Amino acid sequence: MKICLFGGTFDPPHIGHLLVAQTIFESEDFDKMFFIPALNHPHKEGSSITPIEHRVKMLELAIQDNPQFEISDLEVNRGGVSYSIDTIQALKQENGYSSDELYFLVGSDTLKSFHTWKEPEAILKECQVIVAVRPGFRPSDIPAWILSKIRFANLPRIEISATTIRERWQSDKTIRYMVTQPVWEYINEKNLYL
Repeated sequence: MKICLFGGTFDPPHIGHLLVAQTIFESEDFDKMFFIPALNHPHKEGSSITPIEHRVKMLELAIQDNPQFEISDLEVNRGGVSYSIDTIQALKQENGYSSDELYFLVGSDTLKSFHTWKEPEAILKECQVIVAVRPGFRPSDIPAWILSKIRFANLPRIEISATTIRERWQSDKTIRYMVTQPVWEYINEKNLYL
């Protein structure tokens, strides 16, 4: 088995998330892609984040037609702050995955702060870290002990961010083609991001 974990706030989940997930799923020949919405993201404390039930519902709507994509509610059910190392170890324990079977997808923007995460060395031992490169990324910004243990994925560069989507929505600009139609309808119906 080859399993990929894709965590984040997904506020909202957008086309960029889906394209990255699908592309890496195919290029790495994964058996399953788990989207893991963070209950309380450790690097976004104090930020205004949409309640978890809305983020999970939008994620369900975004991936509903892809049988290779699943949502893991591990961090939601565990409660507290969502630390990647805790999630990786719990998934390995629950499912019997080995370090060779489990992959952890991160964006190059988050890689810059990876050394500040809880137990970053343990993450690099517990699974294989794959990095989706975003424009402006410079490997020289990353410590050598991290660079030597990760792999970069050759993915399409799509510049869509959840922040931009929320700002456009608040400015009464379209987010069409940035999110799937069911997610757009859900945001509209629930009056999110106003």
